[in-house]
Amino acid sequence: MGILTGVTVLDLSRIAAGPSCTQMLADMGATVWKIERPGAGDDTRRIRPFLKDDQGRDTLDSAFFLALNRGKQSITIDIAHPDGAALVRDLAAKADIFVENYKAGGLSKYGLDYAGISAINPGIVYCSITGFGQTGPHAARPAYDSIMQATAGLMSMCGEPDGPPMRTAINMVDLTTGYVACVSILAALLHKRGTGQGQSIDTAMLDAAVALNAQHAVTWLTLGEIPKRAGNGAPNTFPSGVFPTRDDDMIVVTANDGQYGALCRVIGRPDLIDDPRYVTNTVRRQNRADLRAELIKSLVEKPAAEWAELLEAAGVASAPINAMDGVFRDPQVIHRQLALTMAHASGRDVTVARSPLNFSATPVEHRAPPLLGAQTEAVLTSVLGCTAERIASLRAAKVI
Repeated sequence: MGILTGVTVLDLSRIAAGPSCTQMLADMGATVWKIERPGAGDDTRRIRPFLKDDQGRDTLDSAFFLALNRGKQSITIDIAHPDGAALVRDLAAKADIFVENYKAGGLSKYGLDYAGISAINPGIVYCSITGFGQTGPHAARPAYDSIMQATAGLMSMCGEPDGPPMRTAINMVDLTTGYVACVSILAALLHKRGTGQGQSIDTAMLDAAVALNAQHAVTWLTLGEIPKRAGNGAPNTFPSGVFPTRDDDMIVVTANDGQYGALCRVIGRPDLIDDPRYVTNTVRRQNRADLRAELIKSLVEKPAAEWAELLEAAGVASAPINAMDGVFRDPQVIHRQLALTMAHASGRDVTVARSPLNFSATPVEHRAPPLLGAQTEAVLTSVLGCTAERIASLRAAKVI
């Protein structure tokens, strides 16, 4: 029994932010009905790379889709068709949670906005995920992860000091927004259980992205200082950043004078500890270029793995800079079982990154992502009581 066993989610989201939210709900035991377009499905089903079959040919299983749709039931319904919108409203009447990430106001013409759904099911927890929110001068703007990283100031702080702004390689804002939506839904679900009242949730990628600025936002708001790019280095402490070794780059972080002294002793340079140019963090930051050059003279003498072992023993934080193959060879990643293989409806096993959620009494249940439309007939029959004749009629009309 998962924490959310017995809770039903009607999921009209696609791409990344919404699906990451509903995947977490599914991991916690909720039944998630993922509504997809007949014949096409979620856009991510068609984004490369695709898994390979036994002959090395592309399948219809996208890595992007598999990453964000674990444990859901796929129901194909054309919501633009009046009969399709009616089916969704019928399902909403039996759901606890409704999640959508259409443009602000985009579902109103189908009667699938909060006003339309709450009229059917007043206790519904209805979560809308948009780029800029439901209201405001930019509410109608299209939004993608990189657009939000730029708008919210995140890109301005990423990159080398003398280089251009940089975005992160991962969909950072999408995924963070999914977490924000999930937390909001769980809080609203608690409120509903205590009061019987449903409510709407306005989750905006912009809000999540601005919140990610954390102390950098407060630095500007309280002191009027604009944070600047610092590359891989920490802006407030040194030495902290990426350093070359005999074979690979590694990252080293010293947060105080004690850790700096330990670093110097490990690399055989105790003379640098009391050097007046480097004796405090303030002067180390002022003379970082010279100190970096001195540290590199020693660090290039040994491979990264050897330095990491020596620095760990001395209490200095460091790590290799893993590519993805190195991530899943890391002994701690292996110990945490962060790669999970499960049976897929296609007949092949698929391996995904497991949920980061860990509960002692109600462990997460990992279930494979669904094939397109795999549960359409079963859900419409068992939940809405559709007959075989009704199902056939809906298919003929291309509603499902």
